[in-house]
Amino acid sequence: MSLTFDEFGRPFIVIREQGKKKRVKGLDAVKANLLAARTVVNMLRTSLGPRGMDKMLTDPDGEVTVTNDGATILEKMQMENQIARLLVELSRSQDDEIGDGTTGVVVLAGALLEQAGTLLDKGIHPIRIADGYDRACEVAVERLEQISESIDVKGEGRDVLLRTAYSTLSSKIVNRDHKKMAEIAVEAVLSVADLDRKDVNLDLIKLDGEIGGRLEDTTLVHGIVLKKEFSHPQMPKAVHDAKIALLTCPFEAPKPKTKYHIDIDSKEKYDRLAKAEQEFFPEMIKLVKDSGANLVLCQWGFEDEANHLLYKNELPAVRWVGGVELELIALATHAHIVPRFQELSEEKLGRAGLVREVSLGTTKDRVLYIEQCANSRAVTIFVRGGNKMLIEEAKRSLHDALCIVRNLVRDGRIVYGGGSAEIACSIAVADQAEKVASIDQYGMRAFADALEAIPTTLAENSGFSAIEMMADIRAEQVKTGNPHLGVDCLSRGTWDMKTQSVFETLIGKQQQLRLATQVVKMILKIDDVIDARDAED
Repeated sequence: MSLTFDEFGRPFIVIREQGKKKRVKGLDAVKANLLAARTVVNMLRTSLGPRGMDKMLTDPDGEVTVTNDGATILEKMQMENQIARLLVELSRSQDDEIGDGTTGVVVLAGALLEQAGTLLDKGIHPIRIADGYDRACEVAVERLEQISESIDVKGEGRDVLLRTAYSTLSSKIVNRDHKKMAEIAVEAVLSVADLDRKDVNLDLIKLDGEIGGRLEDTTLVHGIVLKKEFSHPQMPKAVHDAKIALLTCPFEAPKPKTKYHIDIDSKEKYDRLAKAEQEFFPEMIKLVKDSGANLVLCQWGFEDEANHLLYKNELPAVRWVGGVELELIALATHAHIVPRFQELSEEKLGRAGLVREVSLGTTKDRVLYIEQCANSRAVTIFVRGGNKMLIEEAKRSLHDALCIVRNLVRDGRIVYGGGSAEIACSIAVADQAEKVASIDQYGMRAFADALEAIPTTLAENSGFSAIEMMADIRAEQVKTGNPHLGVDCLSRGTWDMKTQSVFETLIGKQQQLRLATQVVKMILKIDDVIDARDAED
C-alpha cells in the first residue's frame, strides 16, 4: 500500500492487490482440494440408504426444505469453494442422466479422494493414481455387466419395474405409501413409452400438486390437470366429446395501440360507446360457435358481458390459462393455438373425450381434468399433501422413480442393491490388481477399497457394526461366489438382495462409477489454486 497524489494535490491510496492474493501450488494444492471435497462428502453421506437421515435446509427467504435427495441438498447449499462446486455438478450430472444415485455418486467420489490422499502421502504421483483409477473403473464396469440380469419389459418385466421403483422410493419421505407411488410411476412411464423403440418421452408426464388432502390421495390422471375452473358458476361441470378452442386473444373490445383520450359529456354518448363495445362480443362468440367448438380455453380474461354471453350461448369457457399449460394441452389434444378469432376453424380444434371440474375435498379449490385426449399418452401425476414442503419432496421422489423406470425401459438390465454390486466389483478389482506389475496396482487397490465405502455407509446408517458386517459379507461373497449378497438395511433376515427384490439399473450404476472416477481424476490434476480474495478471509 502506498500514498500518492493526483494532479490537483488530492491524496489517494494505491493498494497492491497482488500482495494480498494467496496461491497454493503442487502437492499442497492437491491436498487442499481433497480436504474441501471430503468436507462436503462427510456432510452428505449420512443421507445414503433407506435408513439415511434427512436434511433441513433454509433459504434466504426463510423457506424450509426437508429432503435426503443428494442433488437437492447440494443444489440448495451455497458453495463457495470451487472443488465443492465440482461435486455439486457431479451430483447434477447423475440426476440429469440417470435420475437416481445422486448421493451414492458423491459418497463414492469422496471415498476415492480419501484413498488418493493416502497414496499421495506415500509419494505416488497424482497422475499414476488417476491411471490406476481408470483401469480399475473399466474392470468394475465389466464386472457389473457380468453380474447383471436382463428383464423383458413387455413380458413379466412389470413386476421388476415395480420392485425397482420400490427400491428407489424406500429411502424417500414417501416410503409410508411407496407401493402406491411406485405403481403410479410405472403406469405413467408405460403410458407414454414406445416399447418397440425403447423410448420414453418424459415431457408427456406432468408432475403437479395441490395443498390439501393426504399423500395417499395422489392420483394418476390420463390427461391434463388444470388448476382452473369454468369462468361462470352456472356453466356445466362436465363436457363430453369436447372440441377445444385454444385462444391467445381476449374476449374484450379491441383497444387502439396509440394513446387516446375520449370526452363523454352526455348520456347519449356513453350509451353509444357501450353499445359499440358490446357489439364485438356476439361476433367473437359467433366465430367460435361456427368453428364447431364446444369448449374455450383462453390465455386472457373475459369481460363480464362476454362471460355472460358465453353462458347464454352454452359455450363453457376457462380463462387465464398459462402459456405453458396451453402448449401442453395443444400437445395432448392435437389442437392449434389460435391468436385471432378470425383464424378459428374446425381443423384447429383439439379433441378430448371428457373435460370435468373436480372439487378437492371439502375445500373450495377446484381443478379441471382433461381426459381421453387425442394424444392419449399424455398423463399427469397429481400429488396431494398437507403442506407445500411435503408436496415438493413427493414430486422429487416421484421424478427419481420415473427416471429409474424409464432407464429400465431403455436398457432392461439390472443389478442388485444393498451394496452387493459394489462389493462384487471391489473383489474383482482387487483380484485384477494382483496381476498388474506397474505402480498402477496401488491405485487399483485404493479403488477397490473405495468401492466398499457404499456398503459400509449403508451399514453405518442402518445402525449396524459396519466393519464387522462388511467383513462377513465380503467373506461370504468370496466363499460362495454369490454377487447378490449385500447389507440388510431393513433387517429382513437375509443378505441376499435377490431374495429381498432390491434392484438397481445397470446403466445407473455404471454411470455412477464413470462420473465419480472422472471428477476425481479432474481434482487430482489440479495442482495450482489461486485465491484472489484477501489472505485474512
